[in-house]
This record gives sequence, C-alpha cells and structure tokens, in this order.
Amino acid sequence: MPHGSVTSFDESRGLGEITDDTGTVFRFHCIEIVDGTRSIAVGTPVGFDVLAKLGHYEAARIVPWTTASDASST
Repeated sequence: MPHGSVTSFDESRGLGEITDDTGTVFRFHCIEIVDGTRSIAVGTPVGFDVLAKLGHYEAARIVPWTTASDASST
C-alpha cells in the first residue's frame, strides 16, 4: 500500500490530492476515505491504493493514520 499525505482537500466539492512518498500526486474523491467521514485534513498521513480511472490514476481506499503504529503496520 503506498504511503503519502493529503496535500489539498476542498470539502465543498469533496475533491482532494494526496502526494505519495516519491512526490507523485494522486487525486481522490471523499467517498474513497474508508472511515466514512467524507472529510480529511490537509497534512494527514495516509495509506491508499492506486486505481486506474478514465486514463489516469487516482487514490482509492484511503486510510488515515492516527498513530505511528498505523503507518508501520502496512
């Protein structure tokens, strides 16, 4: 599972971007946040899957990490 952090999120549109550890940017929609909150703070560390959609790659199944142990378990 790739790791990264949320670098932008527009709560009114539900759209955001995650930058992974290599600097690649992946767009996402809030429905991909697995905890069901539909909102996420900029700077939140996350794990995610990459999904091919309509000719580009997006972040999917986004898992926010709240502790260092969450990050080390993947």
